[in-house]
Amino acid sequence: LSTLAGITRAISHKCPVSIKYHSVENGQSEREIVPFALLDTGLRWHTRAFDRKSGDFRDFVLTRIQDPIVLKNSHVEAHEQADQDIQWTRIVELELVPHPDQPRPEITKMDYGMRDGALMMKLRAATAGYVLRKWSVDCSPDHTLSGPEYRLWLRDPLSLYGVENAKLAPGYRLPAVQTTR
Repeated sequence: LSTLAGITRAISHKCPVSIKYHSVENGQSEREIVPFALLDTGLRWHTRAFDRKSGDFRDFVLTRIQDPIVLKNSHVEAHEQADQDIQWTRIVELELVPHPDQPRPEITKMDYGMRDGALMMKLRAATAGYVLRKWSVDCSPDHTLSGPEYRLWLRDPLSLYGVENAKLAPGYRLPAVQTTR
């Protein structure tokens, strides 16, 4: 609760916060972040923030943050603000259709309120991978994932091109790079 309070206070005051962060790859580190949003991925809560240590916008899992100290007198630079986060400001349009391997696509169409056989979703690029994982959308180009949890298929996996967290989407693969000689 104290972590959430510190992060929301920093968001509200539009100022940085000093934290101790525990990452799977790097263990514990001290960081200054400039948070601007909270995200519920369905599994955990994150804050979207500019990370002064890496110089990038990233998602930080709230349960991995310790000892947040709001830096009310610290200036936020223009490049650290939400409008500079390309993944946050970019909107991707995804077309979800009944999974071709499902025996009763009409049921899926009814359950998801599909019009013309598809559900069109507009998402921030920064959230797309989380949503597709939470909804168990088969994002493989040839709908190869099987099982009753995969009721939806992403018709055009190229719509995720450039989405940094697309790797979280079930079955997603980077498009093959063609070279000419």
